[in-house]
Amino acid sequence: MPGTKLLLVDDNTAILNSLVEMLASEFLIVGRLSNGAEVSQQAKDLVPDVIVLDVSLGDMNGFEVAGELRAGGCPAKVIFLSCHEMPAFVRRAFELGAAGYVYKSQMADLASAIHTAVAGGVYNPL
Repeated sequence: MPGTKLLLVDDNTAILNSLVEMLASEFLIVGRLSNGAEVSQQAKDLVPDVIVLDVSLGDMNGFEVAGELRAGGCPAKVIFLSCHEMPAFVRRAFELGAAGYVYKSQMADLASAIHTAVAGGVYNPL
């Protein structure tokens, strides 16, 4: 899906760099953030189609960020990317309206999850 705009959010710079390297040939990376506090404003400014959001950020958790995005009426699809592989985390993500949840141990699945979300589907690892 050329032109699909992504906002990437992870507090680990190495992960952010890997995501850019992995996704830049298929998607337009419009922003990279390392904390949750800036996500809502950057989502308004950059108007991404998809926000790839780490669950564990240094300043707040991704679930809090997703709640802020929804409360603010952000139309972007949210895909959580996390090292947390517990079903309770996955369920919580979908309760917040996530379009996908990808384990960091299976990051190669992220592009497929993004395509699924953009097409109106949901990517569930369970």
